[in-house]
Amino acid sequence: MAKTRTNFVCQGCGATSPKWLGKCPECGEWNSFVEEEQKIESKRKEGIGNFSVPKKIEDIVSGDKERLDTGIDELNRVLGGGLVRGSLTLISGDPGIGKSTLLLQCAHNISKSYGKVLYVSGEESEEQIKIRGDRLKAKASNLYVVSETSLDLIEKHIEDLNPVFVIIDSIQTIYSDKVVSAPGSVSQVRECANGLMRIGKTMGISLFIVAHVTKQGELAGPRVLEHMVDAVLSFEGERTEELRILRTMKNRFGTTSEIGVFEMRAEGLMEVYDPSRIFLEDDMESKEGSVVIGIMEGTRPILVQVQSLVAETKAVMPRRTSIGIETPRLNLILAVLEKKLRIPFYSSDVYVNVVGGLSIEGTTQDLGVALSLVSSARGQEMKYRNILAIGEIGLTGEIRPVSNVERLIGEGRKMGFETFVIPKRSAEKLKLKGEGIIPVGSLREAVNRLFQV
Repeated sequence: MAKTRTNFVCQGCGATSPKWLGKCPECGEWNSFVEEEQKIESKRKEGIGNFSVPKKIEDIVSGDKERLDTGIDELNRVLGGGLVRGSLTLISGDPGIGKSTLLLQCAHNISKSYGKVLYVSGEESEEQIKIRGDRLKAKASNLYVVSETSLDLIEKHIEDLNPVFVIIDSIQTIYSDKVVSAPGSVSQVRECANGLMRIGKTMGISLFIVAHVTKQGELAGPRVLEHMVDAVLSFEGERTEELRILRTMKNRFGTTSEIGVFEMRAEGLMEVYDPSRIFLEDDMESKEGSVVIGIMEGTRPILVQVQSLVAETKAVMPRRTSIGIETPRLNLILAVLEKKLRIPFYSSDVYVNVVGGLSIEGTTQDLGVALSLVSSARGQEMKYRNILAIGEIGLTGEIRPVSNVERLIGEGRKMGFETFVIPKRSAEKLKLKGEGIIPVGSLREAVNRLFQV
């Protein structure tokens, strides 16, 4: 017979305590502990696999080759080549960003190629899903839809149907009778995720789980949820804009550096195979405070436009605002420019924006950001038209080499760029020279060659 235990659970991080605490010792949240009852089964729980005997790793058959083609190339790219059988994937994003639309399109494609697919919705009725399916033309005969929130009933539906792919939308609406607390609480989310993982691993079914996000844009629920699943995907973008970016935060079966680019249209999410054309304006000529940079997202070269605005201020503490670029990286570039070029950014507000809403990581964009800041501060355009800037800035003002310069230049030439500002050491190593190639060894040299004295 099951025993009942009462615990206080932090709704922010999932930490437990036998008594109520005003402040969580784990995450520091105030008044986040809620009393919850949990039934403890006396029998031992089943494992996630049926391997009762240790096996040699060389004798185990790898399931990596048995990937499901989702029918969406951008999604396959982010997953590492397709959906691994028996995997548990978590996808999160702001409300209305297109998570359900993407998964319904994916479910339609898989059901046509591999067999039965079950779409479990705890937020919408079957009729509402049908309306979206008609708009997306998702009418495959093997696509099944059910509106259910009980984990036990969901497990029964899966056992009866035996699908190859299951979508749970969303984990915050599912509840288990083993936990006496409201759906969406930390204990319920953890218990339901455990149950779904057991179902997927034992039956070899691939599962996609939708999760809500907090106001700060972080994944709602306990951090253990991210550790349990095999892959964590983040769907980013603005609801008022058409562009959507699918990013990998964790992937046990592939890289985490790939992104998928989509465009939201009336007929659903459409793949963007050439994102550089989306991120760049039709007029790619250099303007005051605007520079095009080249970055690598996984194996894909992408060109984006960086815009800077430097405005004089009378405030004691000038503003430093960056969208798409890490603020610490922007502060580092500003410090080098002030020290080496004597530009007085300390008396100006600085705004930097990456056009298109892409968030850039790494250091490949340093040179382009610095040139756009200098252009805006001086109120000058650069000497050359159609400039692509690539390079990392060191603390001493030198331009350090970066990887994949040749691929970025190739992408730039395909997009019609004629002038490429690259690190001198990269040009020497790759023997890049000729018309249009401007190798620079320091930030001062780059400014002197690109701006009127």
